[in-house]
Amino acid sequence: MVRVMVVDDHPMWRDGVARDLTEAGYEVVATVGEGRQAVRAAGAARPDVVVLDLRLPDMSGAEVAARLAAVEPPPRVLVLSASAEQDDVLEAVKAGASGYLVKSASREEFLDAVRRTADGDAVFTPGLAGLVLGEYRRLAAQPAPAEGPRLTERETEVLRLVAKGLSYRQIAERLVLSHRTVQNHVQNALRKLQLHSRVELVRYAIEHGLDAD
Repeated sequence: MVRVMVVDDHPMWRDGVARDLTEAGYEVVATVGEGRQAVRAAGAARPDVVVLDLRLPDMSGAEVAARLAAVEPPPRVLVLSASAEQDDVLEAVKAGASGYLVKSASREEFLDAVRRTADGDAVFTPGLAGLVLGEYRRLAAQPAPAEGPRLTERETEVLRLVAKGLSYRQIAERLVLSHRTVQNHVQNALRKLQLHSRVELVRYAIEHGLDAD
């Protein structure tokens, strides 16, 4: 069962999200309304996924995401925010968020996003994924190291499909592999490249031209 923590300073919204998650079969291990409380709770509750609002009374959601990255084991962070502003999205992703969903999403879209985030996918509200990839392409103009760790042919193939935005399940179907095997290839690539999230992996792939057709 996927363990989820909900962080939002509006009690009614927070309780509603927690209720939807519980009814869908997720284990809600904590619900909190402040950033510092969220960081402390994550260390004790050990959630797999943190559903995080950006507007909190004591610190920004991006700062919370960055601090959660230091929790052991680090949870995956799905931002659930009323804002679709470019600066908010990019700040959250750069801080370590795995995905970004606006609060206007349907219940079904939200629950699917939580599942995919738990699976390791980078999930974004339609339109925002292109924004993030566009920013990474801009950053890719910066000089990259001439040499890097060696990936296997299969790891490179998986990485190329990750960069194109395919989910693990879609990659597994295309390469005729199991979902677990795809996850293992991604984890091996992360370890070799000393990266910490699928989002960072996408940036690496774009910087090295692996998203090209």
